[in-house]
Amino acid sequence: MMRQFELVELVKSYDPTADESALNRAYVYSMKAHGAQLRASGDPYFSHPVEVAGILAQMKLDSASIATGLLHDTVEDTVATLDDIERLFGHEIGRLVDGVTKLSRIELQSDQTKQAENFRKLVLAMSEDIRVLLVKLADRLHNMQTLRFINSEEKRRRIARETMDIYAPLAERLGMHRMKDQLEDLAFAELHPDARQGRRHYPANRERASPQARRGRAARRGRLRPRKIRLFDLAQNAAQECRL
Repeated sequence: MMRQFELVELVKSYDPTADESALNRAYVYSMKAHGAQLRASGDPYFSHPVEVAGILAQMKLDSASIATGLLHDTVEDTVATLDDIERLFGHEIGRLVDGVTKLSRIELQSDQTKQAENFRKLVLAMSEDIRVLLVKLADRLHNMQTLRFINSEEKRRRIARETMDIYAPLAERLGMHRMKDQLEDLAFAELHPDARQGRRHYPANRERASPQARRGRAARRGRLRPRKIRLFDLAQNAAQECRL
């Protein structure tokens, strides 16, 4: 688990103007709020928001997004209230935490409301600030990375299918191809474990392809892949709009 000073140093390495005080306070507040809660893996629950914050920092998002990653489960899973978050961390972070909390709650609705295309549209509509969706995607990625610790096969498969049908396409829509690939691979491993084993032989077979064929595939990927989006710029623009 990333330590407090390591997270702050990582954020400051790409954003020297980051709010170091807010990051430190969010780290400590989340740790205290989650207390002795445990994940299905047996790890302290606090390890999850720290991992989410670390994923967001790897994406080079602004300090408000990182603080939101640290705090995103406090309103849903602890005695903390949204008023507490806004009072201690300000309106901007409070609004982001509220947005992530609302997205988490609609995940719990019945399957009838979650037809993939309609649900993706609902998620996008609720994410007025793109940073809300980015935090939610980081949250989903870490949950998928630890999916194996959930005992219920039915629950694991439901989460994997939801990831494949909803969150991977959302990541792709934002130009986040690496995250989209990670989400799809983790979901595929749960939904099709036997086929996943067979895919391990694919890289070796691919290497036997001719150089011309490999270059052709690379060229096609380059033509078909949408323009890469700079997430830090999007987050900064969202932060500026929030303060207007």
